[in-house]
Amino acid sequence: MVEGLSHITFVVRDLERAGDFLKTVFNAEEVYVSGDKTFSISRERFYLVAGIWIAIMEGEPPAEKSYNHVALKISEEDFATYQKRLLAAGVEIRMSRPRVAGEGRSLYFYDHDNHLFELHTGTLEQRLKTYAGRCPE
Repeated sequence: MVEGLSHITFVVRDLERAGDFLKTVFNAEEVYVSGDKTFSISRERFYLVAGIWIAIMEGEPPAEKSYNHVALKISEEDFATYQKRLLAAGVEIRMSRPRVAGEGRSLYFYDHDNHLFELHTGTLEQRLKTYAGRCPE
């Protein structure tokens, strides 16, 4: 039986730059640096973001950007704070998809290695309720 999310791994070109991105944008706490050791397939670092284990591994990141992404929950009150933080970090912010009122707001942005992230103010329950009220007959 699946117990929950274990971790998320991103392959990145530059561990230092990717780590700075995680710390700057998400206030990530660095908890492990492999240095020159390679217990896995390459050098790696581990971070905690809101209790979620994020691993970054040195390698060739995706060659192209896509809509595949990881979405992290933020409060509506923190939306403007994160928007300012992303602008100050100089990351590429992607236009949000069209939204249905009631499903929450999102900030989509790419890191330096073509990984797409989303900061979302809504919940699954809110989205299902919103969509149920708008389903065509």
